[in-house]
Amino acid sequence: MKVAQLTKYEKNAKLKIKDLPVPKIATNEVLVKVKVAAVNPLENLITSGSVKLIQNYQLPATMGNELTGIIEKVGDKVRDFKIGDKIYSRLPLNKIGAFAEYVAINQDAIALLPKNLNFSTGAAAPLTGLTAYQGLHEELHASAGKTIFIPGGSGSFGQMAVPIAKDMGLNVIVSGNNRSREQVMNIGVTQFLDYKTENYWEILHDVDYVIDTLGAKEIDKELSILKNGGRLLSLKAGPNKQFAIDHNLPWWKQILFAIAGSKIDNKAKKANVKYRFIFVRSNGQQLKKITQIIEKENIIPAIDPKEFHLNDINKAIDYMTHEHPKGKVLIHF
Repeated sequence: MKVAQLTKYEKNAKLKIKDLPVPKIATNEVLVKVKVAAVNPLENLITSGSVKLIQNYQLPATMGNELTGIIEKVGDKVRDFKIGDKIYSRLPLNKIGAFAEYVAINQDAIALLPKNLNFSTGAAAPLTGLTAYQGLHEELHASAGKTIFIPGGSGSFGQMAVPIAKDMGLNVIVSGNNRSREQVMNIGVTQFLDYKTENYWEILHDVDYVIDTLGAKEIDKELSILKNGGRLLSLKAGPNKQFAIDHNLPWWKQILFAIAGSKIDNKAKKANVKYRFIFVRSNGQQLKKITQIIEKENIIPAIDPKEFHLNDINKAIDYMTHEHPKGKVLIHF
């Protein structure tokens, strides 16, 4: 089978197409024939070595974090899935490999493909869906009736985060490009701010939760709108000591993360706000709950119309990184 592998950690690393045997499955795994894999900014973080302290892969490593496919074999201990099932997955952190014609996946990391999604739209859902679900439930411990703001929330993350937040009973405010206003309002946003004409930090105050999708440059503004005791979760600004503690990392990594995250932690402490960083993991049970919301609200993730195949993997990553995709960039098999 063909795979796309990372052979060396470096900025702007190029993946190499190789031929490998179809993987054998363990008793708790399924063999999936990959139909579509998604390309994410996470690919760049992994290839550059930026996340080595969180997850260090033995190279060469087959890349790719989320996919859709069809089950071709099931292990002896697999009970909830059968040959022929259509599934989607955010692969386990320690065993990624979506950029391959076949992949062996633990049954705990997969869920049946939502009925209203096809292989393409389905491949755009698991990573952002799980990021939103884990961020809201586990990191923010968000509760019904409170208000959450997502700057830059009109994109692919917001497509999943908004309906999940609404399902939890939250009031959702989003800023983004005005061309997405109607679409975002239709999935349950309480208030939409056009980032080109409205400065959210001049309009909002006493917000309970903020999910940062823009990075460290935005932290000061996000902290300024949070209420005393509020919570800020970042997808981009970087981990801190609390992240290392929550993930049971060794003491020396806790020290490194404490140093790396000290600037933001000090700002958050001064504002009396709790800061968290998320690095999403696989979870099949949570995916099933996300599936229910996707089907109930008929969520269709946006996908970019430009079609790539495995041999185009480096072009696809470059396109995702430097162009302006109209949705998730996909690799079709």
